[in-house]
Amino acid sequence: MSGQNEKTCLKVQDLKMYFPVKNGLFSKPRQLKAVDGVSFAIPEGKTMGLVGESGCGKTTVGRTILKLYQPTGGKIIFQGEDLTDLTDTQMLPFRKKMQMIFQDPYTSLDPRMTVESIIAEPIRALKLYGPAECRDRVRELIQMVGLKPDHLNRYPHEFSGGQRQRIGIARALAAEPEFIVCDEPISALDVSIQAQVINILEELQERFGFTYLFISHDLSMVRHISHQVGVMYLGNLIEYAPVDELFDHMLHPYTRSLISAVPVADPIQARESSRIVLQGDVPSPIDPPPGCPFKARCAFAREICGQEKPELMDVGGGHKVACHLYHTNIKPL
Repeated sequence: MSGQNEKTCLKVQDLKMYFPVKNGLFSKPRQLKAVDGVSFAIPEGKTMGLVGESGCGKTTVGRTILKLYQPTGGKIIFQGEDLTDLTDTQMLPFRKKMQMIFQDPYTSLDPRMTVESIIAEPIRALKLYGPAECRDRVRELIQMVGLKPDHLNRYPHEFSGGQRQRIGIARALAAEPEFIVCDEPISALDVSIQAQVINILEELQERFGFTYLFISHDLSMVRHISHQVGVMYLGNLIEYAPVDELFDHMLHPYTRSLISAVPVADPIQARESSRIVLQGDVPSPIDPPPGCPFKARCAFAREICGQEKPELMDVGGGHKVACHLYHTNIKPL
């Protein structure tokens, strides 16, 4: 959590992203609530991890923050500027400050372009350098991510997955950003390569002071790289805390279940730990249930859980949780 002297890079307030869905030609469109009222803040030079199971809205949060989607509601405040209602033209000055590393290194790179052209594209689009300076900058970037200058004339299909992701990182850095959304940047890579990519991200953050939103379902990596963590469920942020506070004192029943699924390397500790298995399926985001979105799968649900949606409230030390069991002082565990 940000300290008193830390400057906020990004602040998201009650962010909502709904998509219209039609079942038939004459049916009325309904709304898929991919993100339903998410709020958090990231201090400059820090990393916020965003975790949750597939389909919970993590990637939609990242893409909406970058205005790849126009938000349905809420506010996106970047370095004190409200970006929420800006047009594409008005967003141009912020594009170079806000970049994204995509999940799949195989589909996010144009197979018809050389590595040099891929990395140079944002430099040319934003008119950051002239032709000679652009070539020098591209060579600098390719070495910065651990590749060689002779790789610049090759095409993406000539590289491994880890090398492609390094190219994707170099492309994101080409615009000289200050904030980067890392959308599951290691999920498509081998375990040994994952550590290398994480090390690159950490080294770049230490060197240039980047601010990251690190989206992942790998809780071990999230704990390693993040300063604070948010847990999402069905489009809602249900718990949010400094990283050690969250992992050592998880409060929400869903967070407890999620973290209990993390593999433990120590066989003795693994035998002593118990897995919390949730019953039932995730409700549809098209027709979410009233009240708490987690109530149908929660072993501690009370009557109020089906009537009112719990707000994300601070329970001390910057630890926030959206759960009636804590708001009403009825501890589940």
